[in-house]
Amino acid sequence: MQKLTNKEEEIMHILWKLKKAFVKDVLAEIVEEKPHYNTLSTIIRNLEEKGYVSHTAYGNTHQYFPIVSKEEYRKAFMNTAISHYFNNSYKNLVSFFAEEEKITADELREILDLIEKKK
Repeated sequence: MQKLTNKEEEIMHILWKLKKAFVKDVLAEIVEEKPHYNTLSTIIRNLEEKGYVSHTAYGNTHQYFPIVSKEEYRKAFMNTAISHYFNNSYKNLVSFFAEEEKITADELREILDLIEKKK
């Protein structure tokens, strides 16, 4: 799975939310720093070339839809992040969040309960 730019990822979140959309629909969802219509159209076509979206043609107009689910992308994104930043160690990942005080002891206990239930 090819890596997405920040803008491509932003557009994918919109497409996941809308499920099907024309370029004008995606443009309407962008709150800050709206790109030009043609720029947005190019970004979406790039997403199609990367295999993230496809389209249905209605004459000269295309309605785009995601073909990679948010869950598939999240899994690939997390696997890459854990590989590159945490030496392929989930323990290192959780330790990082504990050290940064982004996770509480109660949340860790909940995670342990989930792990125990899966056994």
